[in-house]
This record gives sequence, structure tokens and C-alpha cells, in this order.
Amino acid sequence: MNDACHNHLAGGYIVGLAFFFLSACAPVGPDHHSPAKAISSQWQTPMQGGIADEPIDRKVLAYWWHQLDDPLLSMLIDQAAAENLDLKEARSRVREARARRGSAETGLFPNMDASGQMMQMRGSKETGAGTVRSLFTAGFDAGWEVDVFGGVRRSIEAADADLQANQAGLRDVLVTLTAEVGLNYVEMRTYQARLTMAEENLKEQEDMYDLIRQRFDAGLSDALSMEQARYNVENTRSQIPRLRSGLEASKNRIEVLLGKVPGQLRAELAPAAPIPVTPLRVAVGIPADCIRQRPDVSRAEWELAAQTARIGVATAELYPKFSLMGSIGIETLTIGGVASSDDLTYRIGPRFSWRVFDAGAIRRNINIQSELQEQALARYESVVLKSLEEVENALKAYVEEQNRREALIQASQAATKAMMFAQEKFRAGLIAFYDVLDAQRSLFSFEDMLAQSKGAVTADLITIYKALGGGWEELSPP
Repeated sequence: MNDACHNHLAGGYIVGLAFFFLSACAPVGPDHHSPAKAISSQWQTPMQGGIADEPIDRKVLAYWWHQLDDPLLSMLIDQAAAENLDLKEARSRVREARARRGSAETGLFPNMDASGQMMQMRGSKETGAGTVRSLFTAGFDAGWEVDVFGGVRRSIEAADADLQANQAGLRDVLVTLTAEVGLNYVEMRTYQARLTMAEENLKEQEDMYDLIRQRFDAGLSDALSMEQARYNVENTRSQIPRLRSGLEASKNRIEVLLGKVPGQLRAELAPAAPIPVTPLRVAVGIPADCIRQRPDVSRAEWELAAQTARIGVATAELYPKFSLMGSIGIETLTIGGVASSDDLTYRIGPRFSWRVFDAGAIRRNINIQSELQEQALARYESVVLKSLEEVENALKAYVEEQNRREALIQASQAATKAMMFAQEKFRAGLIAFYDVLDAQRSLFSFEDMLAQSKGAVTADLITIYKALGGGWEELSPP
């Protein structure tokens, strides 16, 4: 290679170094800063019913279902974390975001193309060039756009934030999934308890109806009492199909959450079992703990960070773009000349372009991206407020439902005693059958409401854990 070639390549090397140092300049556009949050230092709901504003054990929050001490529920949640289709979709979105981030990063590096060509050429005889010639070419073309004003770096920053947002979205799906499995499981157990009580009440009412009919046949009771006993039986019988339908719907929902065809887990779900009992004490931390833990809050902030970076991408278009272009190759008329340095060709040098006039399109795009950032900030602040609202509502519902459950326990106990007294007095002929009928209806109503309230207490606890952002930390993939 001759001295001129060496000199030109050395000059290109110097230009490349200069471009490298230029690319280290700070990128244009705003930097993301976590928004200030005015959050109360304590919950507004009084700490009653076993809840306490003590620090949350992160492992307890991650595996909150273990607090309910139900092996089947734990097994179902583990299966859901492995097979749920929404979760598989969310994991795919994370992989997509990771690939997009890698694609954005390629803008920092040079690009290179290789090419080769062989052709035969023949001019017309009229021009005096009627001979046939061959041309062989081969070479490399390279280019590097220097990220002087940080447009590419801001693009990578936005892609990084998008990746983090999608990872937070995956965690949010996990939070919702574990809570949904738990809530539907509690609903299933509640329906089972209500159905069992309804069937037991129906049996007792049928026995009473048989007794009234026998007394009627013996002339010891009137037709009114017999018909009252009959419609009481049929009224209870009419509620059983609705309970069975609700039970089947909850089982179907659990199976779908686990990625199964409805009916595939009936062997596991068929046996009746008690409604899971809540622990005596539940630590809920303080509002700031909730904001740090909830993945939907994290996702909203990463989306805000990504949009902030896109303002920088748009702003970089205001400035010139600098590139280093070069190519090296061989042109020869014979295949043997490919190995000769005399046929070497090259081009190398800097290049710049600048959108000097675009009728304000760049600045309008900057304004668009800035307004999108304002919208992302508003969404983030809204998510924070809704998060606190959900926790406050869940805490209040948990406390008050426990109060309701205690009142229903007392009412159910009183109704049981009233039913016993009414039956004894009726058999002794001291009261009319209507009093027995009223006692039966009251007892069945209180028992049914009590079963629903027990389920609601456990469901409210699950809602608390969901509102606190529990159920993702230990399950999320690396």
C-alpha cells in the first residue's frame, strides 16, 4: 500500500477519534427524576381487627396465601404462576421489550456492508467500442453516525425504561393473578358451605313438612299449616340450583386461571373444605411501603421515564448529524487482479447533515412529546392515588366485615335456640306452626349470611394483600 494511502487512513483514524470524543457529550433533552409524592405517614383507617401498621415482612407479602394455611390453594397458585396464559403473554412482552432495547443500542455502533460483483460489458460498434470486457469489483462500505447530541442514547434510555415498565407489568399480572385465584377459591369454598347448609335445612324442612302432613291426616293440624310447610320447603329447594351454578362458575374460573380446560381439575376441586381462616394479626406497613411495592406504580413511573427520554430524541433532531463514512474495495478487469494492491480503491471522510428548514415540524414534535410526558405524569399521579384508595377501602372493608361476622355469629346462635324452643312448643301444642316457620326462615337466613360473611372476611384480606402489591416478588423470573 503506498504512502498516500497510509496518510489518508491515518487522517481518517484521527477524524474517528475526534468523533468518538464528540459522542461523549451530554445528551440534549430533560433527564427523568422521580416525581415528588405527598403521601400521608399513616393510614386513615383505624388499626383494628388485627391489622397493624407494622413493617411488612417481604416474604410474607410475596407468599401471602401461606398465611391462610390451605395446601390446595398454595398448589393452585403455584400452577397458575406456571401455566396462566395472561402471564405467558406478559412474559413475551418482556422478551419483546428486551429485543427492542437491543435493537436501539445498535445505533451506537458503525454499520458495514460487503458487496461483490462480476459483469461483462460490450459497447456498440458504432461508437468504436465493440469489444467485450469483464469487470470484477469487491469491497466493504462502512458508516458511523456519531451521537453528538444524544439522540441515540435517549432512544436507548427510552427502550430501557420500556423494558422496566414491561417487567413491572409482568409483576402486576402476577399480583392480579394470585389474588384472582385466591378470591375465586374463597368464593368456591363459600358456595360449598352455603350449599351444604341449604341442603341440611332442606332436609330438616322436609322432615317438618312430613310431620305436619301426618298431623293433618290425623286431624291434628289444618291445611294452612301444611301449605306453609310446603312452600317453606320449596323456597329452600329453589335456592339450591343457584348455589350449584355459582359453585360451578367459581370452579370453571379457577381452572381457566390455571390455563386448564373447564372440568380438568374437578377431582381436586370437588371435595368440600372449610373457608380459609385469616391470621390473627396482619402487618400492612405505611402508605410509602405500598407505593414502593406496587408494580403498577413502578410501571407508571417507568412509562413516564421512557416518555421523558423521547423528548430528548425529538430535541436531538434540532441539531446537525455528523457521520464518518468510508469504503474500501477492488476494481479490476481480470479475476487475477483481485489480489493486486494496484487495483485497491478507498474513500473515507466525515459528513454532516442538518435539517435547516422543516416548517417547524421538529419543534412541533418536541411539543407533542412534551405533552405526552405531561399525560404520563398525570397517569402516574392517578395510579398513586388509586393505589392508596384501594388499600384504604380494603382495610375498612376487612375491619367492618369482621364486625358484621361477629354480629351474625350472635344472631345465628340466637336463631338456633329460637328454632329449638319453637319446635318444642309446637309439638306441645302451645304455638302455631307459623312461629316455627318464622324461626326456620330466620335461622337459614342467618346461617347463609354468616357463611357469606366468613368468605367475605377472607376475601377482604386477599384484597388487602393485592392492594399492597403482594404476590410477585419471589415468583417473578430473573
